[in-house]
Amino acid sequence: MELRWRYRFAAVGGSTAIVVFAIAIANTATVQNFITSLPVLSKLQPVVIQNDEIPDEMVTAVVILLAVLWPLFKPRPRRILDTISLTHKRLFFACALLATIGYFDWSTRLPRTTLIATTVLLSVFLPIWFVHIRRRPQTPSRAIIVGDDPAVMRRLHEAADTPILGFVAPSSVDVDLRGEPLADGGILRARQPTLPRLGGLSQLDEVLVKHDVDTVLLGFEKPDRAEFFGTLSACYDHGVHAKVHRNHADSVLVADAAGGDLVSTDLEPWDWQDHLVKRLFDLTFASVALLLTSPLLILIALAIKLDSPGPILYSQQRTAEFGETFTVYKFRSMVTDAEAEVGATLSSEDVGETDPRVTRVGRILRRTHLDEIPQLWSILVGDMNVVGPRPERPELDRDIESNVSEWRSRWFVKPGLTGLAQINGVTGHEPERKLRYDIEYIRKQSFWFDMKIVVRQNYSVLVDVCKLVGIFDED
Repeated sequence: MELRWRYRFAAVGGSTAIVVFAIAIANTATVQNFITSLPVLSKLQPVVIQNDEIPDEMVTAVVILLAVLWPLFKPRPRRILDTISLTHKRLFFACALLATIGYFDWSTRLPRTTLIATTVLLSVFLPIWFVHIRRRPQTPSRAIIVGDDPAVMRRLHEAADTPILGFVAPSSVDVDLRGEPLADGGILRARQPTLPRLGGLSQLDEVLVKHDVDTVLLGFEKPDRAEFFGTLSACYDHGVHAKVHRNHADSVLVADAAGGDLVSTDLEPWDWQDHLVKRLFDLTFASVALLLTSPLLILIALAIKLDSPGPILYSQQRTAEFGETFTVYKFRSMVTDAEAEVGATLSSEDVGETDPRVTRVGRILRRTHLDEIPQLWSILVGDMNVVGPRPERPELDRDIESNVSEWRSRWFVKPGLTGLAQINGVTGHEPERKLRYDIEYIRKQSFWFDMKIVVRQNYSVLVDVCKLVGIFDED
């Protein structure tokens, strides 16, 4: 929580100061003369940048170094050797970029002698700084138990390897969580008082802040949306670790299955920095796509109205992150009220194009995926990402859950317009295969992985459009 921001400020601020300091030292006449006195560098001429020029060179170097060192600004526990290795890899890549600027002889370039001296200084001081501020793996020290099942909560308390501050449970749940026996010379003398009730589930946010909780142990009878995933959402918002008992880990996204009876849930598959980059991409993609397709939107709306009576758009509830719901919009591709005939176990988007309820315009929209364009609005307002597990209808989710126990693991990331399952042609008709692709995406997700999926999806759409107009054969 607060330590994360402290680390980021220290990492960025310290790196900036070290880069400025290194360039200032490298720009002195003493260092320049020493560099050119070395046998392998004797052909270089010492160059001392003038005071009125050095700010531009420093700004350029700082911007490039900070951009390349970006992964090191993420608050992650790392070993000393890993920290040094990652720092050197990133540093030498940044220096190569600075050398490229020097090759083109731009006005903001660093002289070769200055760049060499700066690289040497940074290769020493940057690793020292990141080793100094690195986040070491720590055992959480402020944990609480949250749940509604006394038996599960007692099991968590017995398995906990860290002090428990208290528990949060509905007022209707009566649970007696005794502390550990007190020892006096190896003889058990008494028992600690019962762990205090810190509040009800509706007060969880206040409890997390008031007691500066860093770990929550989840003790629910069933991982239902309203309570279990509501608790997960609160933990995610406050940057709190969430753990479950190994016997109840089949409905969550587990970060690490190794260890004892308690396993951690992966509440934040995306780091804050990666999430920011992903969100900026989503906003740019949705805005540009809506702008470019705006003339087409008018034509589609007109075609729908002329083809069949009814609204242009249709809306539907879909499952969002942590089991919540949101409204998704699509261009209507079926006759009015056709959704009522589809049934609770089948999504209308899974209905074939030959279904008699699909309109003539609707068949074209479905084959070209143009009916999905209004979902760009859901991306703009933050209900969806461009890439992520495809959201299903809540009633369909409930039906699938009864047969696929790990289905809820998909809810640990925001749903997407397209995803790994979609580009591989897997739909809700094959829930187990779809789940495998979705979990694979969650594990591998990165900005560049998203780019690959978007490129493949766009290529697929282009092929479908070409087939429709007869450029490609159906085969």
